[in-house]
Amino acid sequence: MAAEPVWSVDPRTGKPRERVATEATAEDVDRSVRAAHGVREALADRSVRAALLRTAADLLDGAGEQIIETADAETALGPVRLTGELARTTAQLRAFAEVVEEGSFLDIRIDPPDPGAVPPRPDLRRWKIPLGVVAVYAASNFPLAFSVPGGDTASALAAGCPVVVKAHPDHPATSELCASLLRRAAVKAGLPEDVLVLVHGFDAGVELVRHPLVAAAGFTGSVRGGRALFDAAAARPVPIPFHGELGSLNPVVLTTAAVEERAEEIGAGLAGSMTLGAGQFCTKPGFVLAPSGEAGDRFLAALASGVSAAGPAVLLDHRMREAFVTGVAERAALGGVESPVAPGAVGAHTVGAGVLAVDAGRLTGTRGEGDDGHHLLLEECFGPVTVVARYDSRTEITEVLSRLPGNLTATLQIAERGEDEDAAPLLAELTPLAGRVLVNGWPTGVAVAAAQHHGGPYPATTSTSTSVGATAIERWLRPVTYQSTPDRLLPPELRDGNPLGLPRR
Repeated sequence: MAAEPVWSVDPRTGKPRERVATEATAEDVDRSVRAAHGVREALADRSVRAALLRTAADLLDGAGEQIIETADAETALGPVRLTGELARTTAQLRAFAEVVEEGSFLDIRIDPPDPGAVPPRPDLRRWKIPLGVVAVYAASNFPLAFSVPGGDTASALAAGCPVVVKAHPDHPATSELCASLLRRAAVKAGLPEDVLVLVHGFDAGVELVRHPLVAAAGFTGSVRGGRALFDAAAARPVPIPFHGELGSLNPVVLTTAAVEERAEEIGAGLAGSMTLGAGQFCTKPGFVLAPSGEAGDRFLAALASGVSAAGPAVLLDHRMREAFVTGVAERAALGGVESPVAPGAVGAHTVGAGVLAVDAGRLTGTRGEGDDGHHLLLEECFGPVTVVARYDSRTEITEVLSRLPGNLTATLQIAERGEDEDAAPLLAELTPLAGRVLVNGWPTGVAVAAAQHHGGPYPATTSTSTSVGATAIERWLRPVTYQSTPDRLLPPELRDGNPLGLPRR
């Protein structure tokens, strides 16, 4: 059977732009993985890895105009958004070059022998080594920062792992362009180009996670797709780590004191955050607990005003558009749900942002009978919509929070002037729910920094690791301890006298 063509599609019209590749067969995937596996030793030199990352960043910046034009044609995310995303992507590559050179990621620990200890302690020297070939599954909503040249790829290469990327079907031309630049960067840095290989196709993604030479995987996408790959990774004869980001509601809690103090400011801020990028950020605030009463009314009016001003938006593809339209219709039809701004289809190719509102008691069983499908309001709906649940008491906040799944983020808005007695207990309640907890901010926008954590309890992610920031490199490493090993046989990183000048304990 002939390989299926891969088309670049314009989400603004739904029409194909160009044929850019063919879907990889099982044989193609096998060749790709084996090619990547065969060049592992070339990545052993940390200085060469750092050069690769910096060269890749330079080439991506140099081709910025072409990359942004191509990505916009395939995603409709717009030049302004994509310019920022490219800058973030190249900064991330350069940041990992610094991580590689500094060396703390190796986590070197040395315990000298102590024959007098009980029990006696031998000479022990521990560090971390790369796992091997990493499979990276590109994201739909970040064609650069979470795709071919994104954080999973950058951190895996920094760790010394070759990468095979499964391109996302929403931006295959962008993926091909970026992959060619990364492969060119490898050659310029003195490495084989197969330190990064690109494949296309749904079946290729399944074959990839099952391949015996793939040592780990990174995924950003839906709960359904991510869970299927996670299960496949666990079901292998030799299971592998699967670091998946699957979905997040990103709850926001507004204290009564905060809303009484600045209802309009909070409403406008939330509107900007939830409609940013047409609501297609993984950190979009999709669920809000707000007080009932006059101050809550002012907040809801400001939120509705801001959302109404957003205008129609093009989503990443027509499949996502249909899922959004269906999802908001199902939620709006539930008992007691109102639509201060009705979300849904606008024209043939765009959608309108919206706000759904409901009494919090509908989500706790204290008002109405049974669930009646209201659990949908506690599940992510990808696109520009948020659900506002209005509470009458602190007890209702606690009851609703107890029903939420794991999240990437949780946000608390508290009073900025004077004491807010609900601040400390609510912060404690939100902490178990998310990997990043914000106070008086908005979760869209994830700084690339050493202290950043982009992950959270399931289904936000399938592991406790982060996919953003310096510690993302830890996903692709494993510790090894050498015991009573002669100095001449040790890796230079572990030898007496610390010849490479690396951080060690």
